Amino acid sequence: MPLAPIEKDVTLDQLNVDPYPIYRRMRATMPVVRVASARRTFLTKAADTRRVKDDPELFSSDDPQTPMQRAFNAHTLMRKDGEEHRRERMAMQKAYTPKVIKTNWAQVYRDITKRYLDRLPRGETVDLFKEICGPVSARILIHILGLEGASDEQMMRWSQNLIDGAGNFGWAPEPFEVTDRANAEMDAHIESCVARHKAEPNDSALSLMVNAEDPIPWSQIVANIKIAIGGGINEPRDAMATIVYGLLTNPDQLEEVRRRDAWDAAFEEGVRWVAPIQASSRLVMADTEIGGYDIPKGDVVMTIQASANRDEDLFEDGENFQVFRPKNLHQAFGSGPHHCAGANIARRTVGEIMMPALFERFPNMTLPDPDAVKWRGFGFRGPINLPVTLN
Repeated sequence: MPLAPIEKDVTLDQLNVDPYPIYRRMRATMPVVRVASARRTFLTKAADTRRVKDDPELFSSDDPQTPMQRAFNAHTLMRKDGEEHRRERMAMQKAYTPKVIKTNWAQVYRDITKRYLDRLPRGETVDLFKEICGPVSARILIHILGLEGASDEQMMRWSQNLIDGAGNFGWAPEPFEVTDRANAEMDAHIESCVARHKAEPNDSALSLMVNAEDPIPWSQIVANIKIAIGGGINEPRDAMATIVYGLLTNPDQLEEVRRRDAWDAAFEEGVRWVAPIQASSRLVMADTEIGGYDIPKGDVVMTIQASANRDEDLFEDGENFQVFRPKNLHQAFGSGPHHCAGANIARRTVGEIMMPALFERFPNMTLPDPDAVKWRGFGFRGPINLPVTLN
């Protein structure tokens, strides 16, 4: 069988600004394609992306060419497989369980959301991305991770710095200079929280890890707290902004969501429509084939969840926001052993708490100019502003 075709014209900047027309073309004409600018083989069909995610022995997460390790200055659990990955994941998993969230944290999340909504002025136009989506996600994450003392601004900046570095597939030096500074700040703050957690243990991720009977190495505790900072803000932040945009630009759907109290369906459609994590890399461990093409050992394939979530084989009218789909088999949270650990948190905080509270507080909220909303991101994607009028 031949090697996959090469796409030489698509740039990382094009993928950052608007990847969806490119992915639609790829699905139709070259669903398995080597993209020169990314130095990876893109997989754009849902069946192929799921196959790769579900087979960690053939498709390893330990991609030596990923910028993530350089951005985090660490080999994180995101780039590990098997027992090593499982042990590090389980070290903090209790903090993310539905029972702990419901018992310990749900009311805290409601109180945080109410407090931040109380600050908003009625009748004015504000950037909801800046005033609510980011800060509320950051404040909730501080509680989940046990990083009290950090400010919303610090958490949001650290998260964005890590995301920019991890998505720096062109290996430009400037994003890594920024992540180096952010890593130094995070290292210091995480270290400063340890004594308190040893004195007063709780169910936050950091407390669980430092008080474990057989703790993972300190370097990995720090690295994996950083992973949670990187993903734990941008996923709920971008999901919320996307859902608000989708509902305000489809008022008939918003009315039906309210009538049915179907905020969970709105959440699932938002993360399908614009997946917060758009793409993931895997290292090919043995010669194989995908889609009729040879994929040699040592190649790096990139599962494009953003494209899989609009695959015509699964989704009718997948390019558009449609809350009430008969089936929504999206891959926004991945699959297999690396299924997103924070998926349950995002569903509860955004779908069950933040969205209903926002629209209850401002039932006549409008989006004056949908074209003013800018969307960005190749590896991670969402609106970067959301000017709404609060009524």
